[in-house]
Amino acid sequence: MKKLLVPIKSGLVFLSPIIFLLSAKPALAVCPVCTVAVGAGLGISRWFGIDDSVSGIWVGGLMVSLSFWFADWLTKKNLKILKKWSNQALVVASMVLWSLLTYLPLWKTGVIGHPFNTILGIDKLIFGSMVGAGAFLLGVFVDKKVREKKGKQLFNFQRVAFPVTALVIASLVVYFYGGYLL
Repeated sequence: MKKLLVPIKSGLVFLSPIIFLLSAKPALAVCPVCTVAVGAGLGISRWFGIDDSVSGIWVGGLMVSLSFWFADWLTKKNLKILKKWSNQALVVASMVLWSLLTYLPLWKTGVIGHPFNTILGIDKLIFGSMVGAGAFLLGVFVDKKVREKKGKQLFNFQRVAFPVTALVIASLVVYFYGGYLL
């Protein structure tokens, strides 16, 4: 009897993590995960010596992406209070929310607001965020225009590639030419 229980126990030990992973529900914790990711990414980029304006480009792109996602998620929830809101109003409200959730902790901890960390009189991180938000929106706009013109996508993951490429180009431009804007 003992010999029979050993294979069963070892099989359960082997299968239990697999069963656990297969039965997992999708995580709904986007806000804390993204907050930690942005904070960690900003810390790592500072450790590597990357300028705050370049880091801010990716923070701005992330905020716009989260705003679109959050507005879409709220629309799918079919909440009575939000039925009167247009999709554009939800995106704008979401951008304000994500901006507050991003910038208030950075301001409280002293990351934003140093008088010598500016470009054109604007904090480098906020300047980069504005450039990143614009670049991300430009990438989304170009993707939609290409799909409209061609009637289809040109390649797999085009919807991701266009905004990310716009962020990379903006990062390179600000990295190499941002010092001239002091």
